[in-house]
Amino acid sequence: MDDLAQTLRDAGCDEGTSEAVRRLCESHRVDDAVRALRRHRCDLMDALHESQARVDCLDYLIRRMEEERT
Repeated sequence: MDDLAQTLRDAGCDEGTSEAVRRLCESHRVDDAVRALRRHRCDLMDALHESQARVDCLDYLIRRMEEERT
């Protein structure tokens, strides 16, 4: 995995997570590395869902304002 560090950066992993995953891989503890990556993925999905809920609220507000305008 020559591009592991870059891929972890691209995935938004902080330095601590990246270092932990790298060390786990080097120690052949791939299952633990996968668990750490899945935790990070869950965090990203939570943030995505929060953002989607905010976008939905804005869409609702925009529709209401446009309807009131007519």
